[in-house]
Amino acid sequence: MKFLETIFTLTLVYLMTSCSNGKFEEKGFQVRTTSDNSENYQSNGLNSDSLKIETRPSGILLTGVPNVRLTTIYKVNLNKKDNSTFIGSNNFHYKYDETAVNKGNNWNNKLMPGLEAVYGYNFVNISHYDIKENKQKNFFEKPVLVRTLYYPTFSKDTLNYNPIFRNYFMVSVYNEDTNKDGFVNLKDLRRLYLFDINGVKQKALIPENYSIFKSEYDSDNDFMFVFAQLDRNNNGQQDEGEPIHIFWIDLKDPSKTGRQY
Repeated sequence: MKFLETIFTLTLVYLMTSCSNGKFEEKGFQVRTTSDNSENYQSNGLNSDSLKIETRPSGILLTGVPNVRLTTIYKVNLNKKDNSTFIGSNNFHYKYDETAVNKGNNWNNKLMPGLEAVYGYNFVNISHYDIKENKQKNFFEKPVLVRTLYYPTFSKDTLNYNPIFRNYFMVSVYNEDTNKDGFVNLKDLRRLYLFDINGVKQKALIPENYSIFKSEYDSDNDFMFVFAQLDRNNNGQQDEGEPIHIFWIDLKDPSKTGRQY
């Protein structure tokens, strides 16, 4: 029971059924022309988008590493009612557990200790800036659809009375038109990548022929468990009946991963 009590369901990802929300269905952007443009545009709600994506910075993220600051980059969207433009804004995942503080687990209301989680509408890239080196770079060479960015928190978190410090980033993204419909959106496979503190991609934390859809946290072991659906027929999308497997990530050293189920 203790183990079950220490498992916390994260909002790293929404359940697949949450994609029925119209706002999320319209997330994404066109990456190539399609054989039947009119039908595809209508089904995706992106008839005003072009192959060239305009982007703008939205906000600065203060990381727990003093010389590293991040800037979130969003796609410029068109308001069809008045032809005005707008971008998304940063939102943060929170979880409040008053009893955890009394046990020496002060996560400052975050989903997992030591990591802040940010998301936003049509969030398409992350800019990494090193103050000491005066160097800037983007996490991704081209726009992707970022679902959740995890980065070292600015707050002083503890786990089992011990200070927690993270020196890496994790990014959950739709980074490829896997189903070949001409768009990068929520219908593609969702992947999870590890980046080092310098913003350099290290590895895919879950095999890229899977699509992640849920995660849970184990505070006894400081593990993240990730639920992912195997693209068994290799059509680049999630289909009913395809197997679901569970992978673990050791947050003390996220280069260590494995499959539990």
